[in-house]
Amino acid sequence: MRRFVLLCSIFLCSFTTKSTTETGPNDGKHFPSLLSGSTASAAHSLVDSLYTNIHLDEAGLGREAFFKAYQGYQYLLSKNKLTKENILTICDYTQSSSQKRLYVIDLAAGKLLFNTYVAHGHNSGGTMATSFSNVNSSNKSSEGFLVTAETYVGHNGYSMRFDGMERNFNGNVRDRAVVMHGSDYVSAERAANGAMMGRSWGCPAVSRTDCNQIIDKIKGGSCFFINTSDPVYAHSSSILNARFEWPSLTMPELPLQEITVAPQQ
Repeated sequence: MRRFVLLCSIFLCSFTTKSTTETGPNDGKHFPSLLSGSTASAAHSLVDSLYTNIHLDEAGLGREAFFKAYQGYQYLLSKNKLTKENILTICDYTQSSSQKRLYVIDLAAGKLLFNTYVAHGHNSGGTMATSFSNVNSSNKSSEGFLVTAETYVGHNGYSMRFDGMERNFNGNVRDRAVVMHGSDYVSAERAANGAMMGRSWGCPAVSRTDCNQIIDKIKGGSCFFINTSDPVYAHSSSILNARFEWPSLTMPELPLQEITVAPQQ
């Protein structure tokens, strides 16, 4: 039996762009348009490589959603808002609640750590979340970029708070008590039985089975992006439309993968 080791690593040169405070509309489909020339091309190549190598397409996450999430992640990184820099979580509310639409990604390892079900707010919609709010007592989900914060044990058990990064869209999440917690109305069993997933008061609630593991992985300063199809958010997001100095963009070195090859007959 012969054994071969396949080293799957791709590197891009480090680069930065000039810092500016200009903003402009961005619909998320033109992620590199905020950059210029060869920088835009390199950024596109990097994000596309990450998306492909982590097999996010197979997990049901759209390329556009990942591009937006990674753009915001880089922005928060450039502003020193993240203390847990390897984790990126995407809550994709463009998908039905019957789908596994929560993605926890380890960018350093190039791995999808969790892909599971997540609830949206009761007043955000039925199986699809279509309406979002930053207002107290709206019982709607917020949208945009958050940073994970501290944990606590409350009425819903082990839970985790967020800090909103976009004042007009999620700046009140802490005051609204929008937190991640476990719930009985979100589960793989409900999905398998064709039952509509339960809805929260605005929290991205997950199953009790997954709750503790997910919270422990993402708590304490990681990027959490709530993706929606809201055109107002796409046009007005202070993060998606920001022009900023990018940190060095380097493709993570993916771990060695050992492949066993049977001898030829």
